[in-house]
Amino acid sequence: MAMYEMKAEYYTGISFVDEEHKKLFDIANKIYDLLIDEFIPDKYDYIMEVVDELKDYAKYHFEHEEEYMREINHRKFLSHKVSHDEFIEKINEYDAEIVDEKQKESLLELLEFLTTWLVEHILKQDKLYAE
Repeated sequence: MAMYEMKAEYYTGISFVDEEHKKLFDIANKIYDLLIDEFIPDKYDYIMEVVDELKDYAKYHFEHEEEYMREINHRKFLSHKVSHDEFIEKINEYDAEIVDEKQKESLLELLEFLTTWLVEHILKQDKLYAE
């Protein structure tokens, strides 16, 4: 059973958006699994890998979403794009040395950031253009 999943209220009714959000929740689960895995003493490589995956996938998803918002002339496009850009900026701040020294803290912080952002962003912003 996954720790984080797409609940009914997260669905926008736009299938490509919902599928891509599901994938972001899958990445959150990967981070969680990594956090609780006691059999990997040094998680550095895994953390950097999942950070890269998150960054790449988020960029891909945001581009998709922004393209859709432009097509429908969504009036909150700019502020929405700003929150996407801030997300990428935050992920870019994951410094390899700090991650290496503070693996557990880095994973916890990443998980908290991602899950809070996902829920807040989907419920408060993505739902707006889906209406």
